[in-house]
Formats: sequence, C-alpha cells, structure tokens
Amino acid sequence: LKVRPEQSILGLRRELGLYANLRPAVTHPAVYHASPLRPELLAGVDILVVRELTGGIYFGEKTRDADGASDVCAYTTVEIERVVRLAAGLAAGRRGRLVSVDKANVLETSQLWRQVVTEVARDYADVHLEHIYVDFAAMRLVSDPALIDVLLTENMFGDILSDEAAVLAGSLGLLPSASLGDGPGLYEPVHGSAPALAGKDIANPIAAILSVAMLLRHSLRQAEAASAIDAAVARVLSEGGRTRDLVRDGEPAVGTRAMAELIVSAL
Repeated sequence: LKVRPEQSILGLRRELGLYANLRPAVTHPAVYHASPLRPELLAGVDILVVRELTGGIYFGEKTRDADGASDVCAYTTVEIERVVRLAAGLAAGRRGRLVSVDKANVLETSQLWRQVVTEVARDYADVHLEHIYVDFAAMRLVSDPALIDVLLTENMFGDILSDEAAVLAGSLGLLPSASLGDGPGLYEPVHGSAPALAGKDIANPIAAILSVAMLLRHSLRQAEAASAIDAAVARVLSEGGRTRDLVRDGEPAVGTRAMAELIVSAL
C-alpha cells in the first residue's frame, strides 16, 4: 500500500479537529516587482482566505477500479456553520466584507453551502455578505484583489485559490497560515516543506516567521506582539532585505539565517 505524504497532514488536521485554515495574502510595495501583476492592482491588497479544512472532497469516500474512480464531496450543516461563524467574526474585526465562494449552479454541496452561509451571516449585522462562483473568484483575485477582504471557501476551492493569492504577494515564501479548531492550533507556512532547499541557506523564512505572528494573535491573544512581527517584516522588506525569490536583476540576496536576523533586529 503506497502512502502519500499528504495523508499525514490530513490525518493531523482531522485528529486535532482543525476545521478552519486561515491564509492571509498581504502585498508589500517594496516587492511589487516580484508579482507578475501591475503595481496598481497590488496596492492595498490585504486578503484573508478562510478555508474549511476537514470536509469536502479531500475527506470523502474514494474508490477506484479498473474501469473508473470516484471521490465523494460531502458536507454537513454543522461543518459549514462553524467555519462561517469564524470567518464572519474575523470579517467583523477587519473591513466587514465577507465573500463566500461556491459552485451552487452545479453542485449540491455548494447549494447547501450557500444556504447555510446566508442563514449564519444574518447574525453578523455589520458584515456585508456576497456570494460568488469559484471561477469568478479566481478571476477577481487577479483582476480586482484590493476589493476582497475575507474570502470564505470550502476545502478544495480554498486550497487552489489561496495558492493563486501567492501571485499577489510575489512569493509563497511570504505566506503564513493558521489551522484552527476548538483546541490547539497548527501554524505553518503555506509552502510546506522544501527538501530541495534544505541546508543551502537560500529559503525565505518570512512565511515561517509570520506564522509565529499568527500563533501569537490567534492562540495566545498577544495582538501587540503579533503586530510587532508584522511591522518588522514590512520594515525589512522596505529597507531592501531580499531572499533569492524576491530579488530583481542586480539586487543582492541574503540567506535564510541573515533574513531572520534582519527581522529580529527590526523588532
């Protein structure tokens, strides 16, 4: 029986009850050049993707035989309700805009998703709710990203769209994540492990450092300390600190350790 590496993280999320994955995508003017999008599209981008993490097609029954295969996508009302409440609460503390992503014109699970999101959002009077299809969400992420505040998605859609959001920031090396439930949280860079870069001192440590900021904010309730880390990262980038993934022609790059030391010194 072949075991895929992805099975370990899926199992960990299930056992810890981590039902919501938070993936912020924030642009920094100093590294607009690292994105293929025009700078005017990147100004003011501050997106939080909230991805349901323990349901959907990734956890549905899977079958395969000589003639075909199937992956079941299933959601319960309770699974949807809890992630909507988390996303709406976060939107209320930000700019008050919640965009829910589905494919309700095709999928039964998306029709249920839209119904439950609408019902739960009524409890959040200060939050403006908008429903959009996943294909339009993919387009809006690169055509008008500054209008997006909190983007709420089911599991697979969130996996895809949050990686697309890396195009805005300029590198996966800038994107942290938090996986939350009713108990301990799990904090990690969006990019996961990078075995090919091990021991070469060229990886970008910023996503890992920003994941610590998310831990301070969401699990330890240390918002001031979290904001200090965010500000230190922004300062280092504005002052020219670059790892290999962020440089443009002629710019010097610093190593993993040196970048981490720059951020610590900026605190």
